[in-house]
Amino acid sequence: MSAINVTETHPMAFLLVGIPGLEHLHIWISIPFCFAYILALLGNCTLLFIIQADSALHEPMYLFLAMLATIDLVLSSTTLPKMLAIFWLRNQEISFHACLIQMFFLHSFSIMESAVLLAMAFDRYVAICKPLHYTTILTKPLIIKIGLAAVTRAVTLMTPLPFLLRRFHYCRGVMIAHCYCEHMAVVRLACGDTRFNNIYGIAVAMFIVVLDLLFVILSYIFILRAVLQLASQEARYKAFGTCVSHIGAILSTYTPVVISSVMHRVARRAAPHVHILLAIFYLLFPPMINPIIYGVKTRQIRDHVLSLFRRKDV
Repeated sequence: MSAINVTETHPMAFLLVGIPGLEHLHIWISIPFCFAYILALLGNCTLLFIIQADSALHEPMYLFLAMLATIDLVLSSTTLPKMLAIFWLRNQEISFHACLIQMFFLHSFSIMESAVLLAMAFDRYVAICKPLHYTTILTKPLIIKIGLAAVTRAVTLMTPLPFLLRRFHYCRGVMIAHCYCEHMAVVRLACGDTRFNNIYGIAVAMFIVVLDLLFVILSYIFILRAVLQLASQEARYKAFGTCVSHIGAILSTYTPVVISSVMHRVARRAAPHVHILLAIFYLLFPPMINPIIYGVKTRQIRDHVLSLFRRKDV
């Protein structure tokens, strides 16, 4: 097997174990994963089609939603096809460079997702706290700049990782105890001083999650204050109702991250498959649930979907 052949600096390929300890259940585990992936593809592609087809939806909120749907498609498609190949075909081998590319896309688009959720919080803040200036503040050039800033930040932070991993010798085997090439899972196979990789990985994760989440919380503090100052209860419900979908997207994205982080610290002796299943849940759940949240809670999207079904009936 080519994974055993090793060059001077790194193996030609790694072997992805899948879910350690649950190898005998891979086929059964793959069924909900495959179903979730199909839902993510259908849901996010439908969202993108509706937003592109309806010019009335070419507004900041929906343009940010289109960015989120695109990111979710890339995130799930970066890992799930290979994961299903492991479960169904026992195709565990992944070349060294393909592993680095998968890791780069996985972590980069996770950072982009966090940035887009922050941008969506800013959109809701402007819409509720500064409604008269909404169209003058959130112009299309600004939205493009926000999108480019999200991509630039992610690429800048993640570009060093593949180069840092290329410099190591891998003397601890080629078996990655995971379903995909996650940074720390690859680092564990490396020889030499990996402290910088460990510190850099933790620092980036903390910087992104803490900073973005802090600004999201601040946005909602201002939003809540503005909503409570509205005269009628109906106006309050209507104003805060426009935030429900975004709050759902935030919870679907950050809740698995927080749970996984707590589990790593509280349940360090938990079986490896517990942490891996949580990591997979983080990758699969937001792309699957976000289109459902926005489809159900956003009237314009819901109406457009219903109109498509009515046309089919006619």
